[in-house]
Amino acid sequence: MIFRLALRSLANRWATATLTALAIAVSVTLFLGVEKVRNGARASFANTISGTDLIVGARSGPVNLLLYSVFRIGNATNNIWWTTVQDIAARPEIEWLVPLSLGDSHFGFRIVGTTPAYFEYYRYRRDRALEFRDGAPFADLFEAVVGADVAAAFGYDVGDRIVIAHGLGNTSFALHDDRPFTIAGILRKTGTPVDRSVHVGLEAITAIHVDWQAGARIPGLTTPAERLRQMDLTPKDVTAVLIGLKSRLTAFRVQRAINEFAAEPLTAVLPGVALQELWGLIGTAESALAIVSALTVVTALLGMAAMLLATLGERRREMAILRSVGAGPRTILGLLTAEALILTSAGALVGIVLLYIGLAAARPWVDSRFGLYIPLEPPHPREMLALIGVIGAGVVAAMLPAVRAYRLSLADGMMVRT
Repeated sequence: MIFRLALRSLANRWATATLTALAIAVSVTLFLGVEKVRNGARASFANTISGTDLIVGARSGPVNLLLYSVFRIGNATNNIWWTTVQDIAARPEIEWLVPLSLGDSHFGFRIVGTTPAYFEYYRYRRDRALEFRDGAPFADLFEAVVGADVAAAFGYDVGDRIVIAHGLGNTSFALHDDRPFTIAGILRKTGTPVDRSVHVGLEAITAIHVDWQAGARIPGLTTPAERLRQMDLTPKDVTAVLIGLKSRLTAFRVQRAINEFAAEPLTAVLPGVALQELWGLIGTAESALAIVSALTVVTALLGMAAMLLATLGERRREMAILRSVGAGPRTILGLLTAEALILTSAGALVGIVLLYIGLAAARPWVDSRFGLYIPLEPPHPREMLALIGVIGAGVVAAMLPAVRAYRLSLADGMMVRT
């Protein structure tokens, strides 16, 4: 009875009621959308590297090792001897091992010296492998594979030639311009630091530094490329190593053995644990987003309360008539509460519909443009609780106008002049 009366009352004021419900719907869409983006960003961050059981580098903190080996931020405290890498690779628990050599750059983008196994074993977003938009992995000594952001920044295509700079920074006066690289492949967008990297062979890192000493080129000395290809270009050291194990049950045992390695001080970290630790340091921004979206919902609910309160003056005769036909104060209180419940429920429902329409339309573009994967799945229990909270808050917000209507007397309603 109360809900039927509330529906008819709202239908009589359909324009105002529709705008109020739409405001709530937009705020709910924004609130849930921010939640989806937050969860997607957290999942994408946590899955920046997956399928790798251990990351090994010189002795340092886990976050620092993760930053320079995965995110290409900062520098290693030291390098790992190649003989140490061979000793680790010989352990029976190791299924695969991918070395990384960092240090040079290309207009601010990091150069990653590695092996073709990098493109085979590197995984992100749970179990997605690297895919080539064009071309293939490097096969020649002076071939390179560039990430999607590098290609987009300079308009590179397969076959273009690039020059590597010695050291880091956007501008460098020490260039390896005597040994340019040919782009053999361009990777698809991943939303990971791979997009901002230039990958070359591990031997290529050694080759371009053959005629260098103490960070500078030796004057008058240039080794021909043909002779370089005949030389032993096995590196003396590398920056870090990615390791895949035959069984993850052995992860802690191998980690402990590497951390206690006698030949040189090493650090082995579990990528998932280090990523969670790093997210705890930089994840403050997501809390700010949640607060902003929650305030948007609060604003919409306060607008609904203001609408109900503002229309009470116009509805005093309506309330008086209801009282005159036997409706008690509790009925008036229930009427406005039911209207608020209908408005917030309708707004929440429309907000969910708008959210999933928006996600279905924008998800491919967001994935390709930003590498942010937002799964199209039903609301999580936490999101459902948030929706219930929004509806409950809408009913609470309507209590002030409802209590005011409850206190309006029959005589006061009849005395309203038109």
